[in-house]
Amino acid sequence: MPRFLHCAEQLMSDKLYYNIKEVAEMVGVEPSVLRFWEKKFPTLQPKTTGNNVRQYTKENIELAKLIYSLVKVRGFKLEAARKFISANRGVVERQTKVMELLTSVRDELMAIKNELSDME
Repeated sequence: MPRFLHCAEQLMSDKLYYNIKEVAEMVGVEPSVLRFWEKKFPTLQPKTTGNNVRQYTKENIELAKLIYSLVKVRGFKLEAARKFISANRGVVERQTKVMELLTSVRDELMAIKNELSDME
């Protein structure tokens, strides 16, 4: 496992369920956006407790990140993103994982570069 991990990735390795505030921070949106997406994307349905507290799984978080990528980064409309996810779920998930891996590799290389420049 890489030495320099994102805070969100470290969080995700610790628990089975996450509350909406934690997930919103990991994805980079407000909790209200996640609640809105739950209405628009039937596949994004976190478990709820008796007190109506949302409990997101790692799969829910990955889907929320995918929605974020499609809507906020790639500029898809919500309906187009929903259709795209249902038609291309496997392809999009692989692309998202590759992008996350490349980002973590870049971050690790930058940290190593900074350590080396501090040694000079």
